[in-house]
Amino acid sequence: MIKAVIFDLNGIFIQSPKLSERFEKDFGIPTSLFLPKLSEIMDKARKPNASDTFQYWKPILREWNISLTEQEFWDYWFKAETVSQPMISFAKELKEKNIKVFVLSNNFKERARYYSHYPWMNEVINKVYFSWQTGLIKPDLQAWIRVLTENDLKADECLYFDDQDKNLKAATSVGIRSFLFNGEEDLIKTVKANISFS
Repeated sequence: MIKAVIFDLNGIFIQSPKLSERFEKDFGIPTSLFLPKLSEIMDKARKPNASDTFQYWKPILREWNISLTEQEFWDYWFKAETVSQPMISFAKELKEKNIKVFVLSNNFKERARYYSHYPWMNEVINKVYFSWQTGLIKPDLQAWIRVLTENDLKADECLYFDDQDKNLKAATSVGIRSFLFNGEEDLIKTVKANISFS
């Protein structure tokens, strides 16, 4: 019997154009140059006790001759993101059926704080597990094990959705049935096929 559904956050509940493509279009920074820097910074920023994330970006932006203040930089990044209303409605529906809804997200504190202004984060999600708070970065198996342990759940009582194959493989390896996110419609259909909706 399914008691909980665990979701990735970005790409499912929160969707956005690729930051690398925006930097190429708006600032002329090639994706081949941007992506390694993004990866390097995220490796640091997603962990507990990381410095303010903008401190990692500042020297790189300076090197690229991009003069954005910290607030301008976060606005540029975060305000391009959109929230999936179908996912919010569906998560609410799950909670009303006593199915727990969890989010497991590799994310950094500034972005998580920005998301905390969304009322639906508290209304439709039982708990959000951010890597910068837990120290567990997907695909670390302990990220999923922590969700199970803290909520007294067995792996076969959960479903998991993500848009990255490496995370699906990790979740599957701990016994959680995992699915690639292929749009809201497909996700809702998959969940309903695994949970009794009447």
